[in-house]
Amino acid sequence: MAIDMVALLDGTLVDPSTPIVCADDQGVVRGDGVFDSLLAVDGEALHIDAHLGRLADSAAILRLPAPDAEGYRRAIAAVVDAWDWETHREAVLRMIMTRGREGIDEPSGWVMAAPMDERTLRERREGVKVLLLDRGFEGSEIVDLPWLLPGAKSLSYGINMAARRYAQSEGADDVIFVTPSGGILEGPTSSVVLDLDGVLTTPPLDGILRSITIAELLAKAPEVGMPVEMKPLTVEDLRRARGAWLLSSGRLAVRVTHADGEQLPVSPLDGALCKLLGVPGAGGDA
Repeated sequence: MAIDMVALLDGTLVDPSTPIVCADDQGVVRGDGVFDSLLAVDGEALHIDAHLGRLADSAAILRLPAPDAEGYRRAIAAVVDAWDWETHREAVLRMIMTRGREGIDEPSGWVMAAPMDERTLRERREGVKVLLLDRGFEGSEIVDLPWLLPGAKSLSYGINMAARRYAQSEGADDVIFVTPSGGILEGPTSSVVLDLDGVLTTPPLDGILRSITIAELLAKAPEVGMPVEMKPLTVEDLRRARGAWLLSSGRLAVRVTHADGEQLPVSPLDGALCKLLGVPGAGGDA
């Protein structure tokens, strides 16, 4: 996903090739920082307040200062105003906050934007094949271990990206992390939803990231008569499900077509779920 635009927190746009952090910035040398991503469609950035809230929550977990919310709003507005929406009707905006230079600890922050990439668009259309990979812990085991940063969207994404690269090397597209006992957690950059006998079901937030898209689903689904529930899920649940999805702020909803090589059915709720979450192209939206 090539970055087309960068905005500083004062609302200034800078060329993406312009250096804006120092070599000893702790976000660069240690991954010591946080980020959050949001989708903008047809000139509107979606769920800004919720994403700023999650950025602040992540910063608190890392004991960073509270993010400059108004600065991030200025940067988002600058990107939205300058973006070529006729050429790219969807953009992914990433809010970045690092701890700053070593020994100074003055946070750095900016927003960068990229057009929705073809891979994501293809995954929306065709779905994804996933591998089930052991995350090495039960979700409940790390809830009370704050030094492991449960629930934080930190810049330390090495494991998540390594998992996706491994899946791709094995002929899959993405990953669902599971616990040693077979419980379902989340994807490297997504949350998991299963259709269990007509009920949209997602795991509780024990040691996993709070999903803004899941929160939207929990709020909207009952309004249109779609049952939704948050409860522990297992690999056996995935295998018996009527369908499964990965949800995230960028991809919105992507159907899981295969898990560990086993084909999964297409849920009867697939079209309704995509329409509910505003997936472009769902429900006749072109």
